[in-house]
Amino acid sequence: MSFHILLELAVAAVSTGCAQPSEKPQPATSQYEFATTPSWQDEFDYTGKPDAAKWSYDLGDHGWGNNELENYTNKIENAKVENGHLVITAIKEPSGKQQYSSARLVSKGKGDFTYGKFEIRAKLPKGRGTWPAIWMLASGNSYGNKGWPDNGEIDIMEHVGFDQDRLHGNIHTKAFNHAIKTNKGNNIIVKGLSENFHVYACEWTPEAVTILVDGNTYFTFKKEATYQWPEWPFDKPFHLILNVAVGGNWGGQKGVDDSVFPQKMEIDYVRVYPLATK
Repeated sequence: MSFHILLELAVAAVSTGCAQPSEKPQPATSQYEFATTPSWQDEFDYTGKPDAAKWSYDLGDHGWGNNELENYTNKIENAKVENGHLVITAIKEPSGKQQYSSARLVSKGKGDFTYGKFEIRAKLPKGRGTWPAIWMLASGNSYGNKGWPDNGEIDIMEHVGFDQDRLHGNIHTKAFNHAIKTNKGNNIIVKGLSENFHVYACEWTPEAVTILVDGNTYFTFKKEATYQWPEWPFDKPFHLILNVAVGGNWGGQKGVDDSVFPQKMEIDYVRVYPLATK
């Protein structure tokens, strides 16, 4: 609470009498709120392939800019819905040019969002070489070189199997990204990431991107008054991505333990709550 607000409260107390012990000053609230009902969601209460009205596949075995070792497919063995969960499975098998198969689901063109609260309840894979992620990319190319990182990235959850109990949340922009060592993000120790479901969330407003796990904030990126698109490209539509990578520049830093495969990320639900006007 600012000095000016405290001063105003003190003046009010003098003019109206001493406040009772139970009368505590209330913190200022944000001007932004989120709807209580999702505007877009998948509860995975069906069986078979992921809902084609909500999800498409990114396909390929070209390394995805990170020297990854999987081939992303649209096979049901790599992405299926069963027992109320979406299951993305990385398998040790020849696939395309690679020796692993997996899946990368995207909501682009079927679920594109500008601001909102995003909640994904998931249980993560385990083992050296696994690299699951729940994240967002811009759905269009509005800025700069028309690609990454100029148009932005929001990482709601990233995890690398060689550092089992550590969870990561990050943003990437032209000005702030790991390639030029200016990345903005944080990490937190959370036990049981592969044994229990946790809720991974992002609260995105015109002024900040906040990353949470189980309702606890551990990273906030605020828009400064001086920021232009190189620092803040987060006023355009973004889409969700769910994937399990294998190896790569980060996930494979300590090699890949082939004995752990197959490995899966299970997702209980994906819910998007739009920004609400107060």
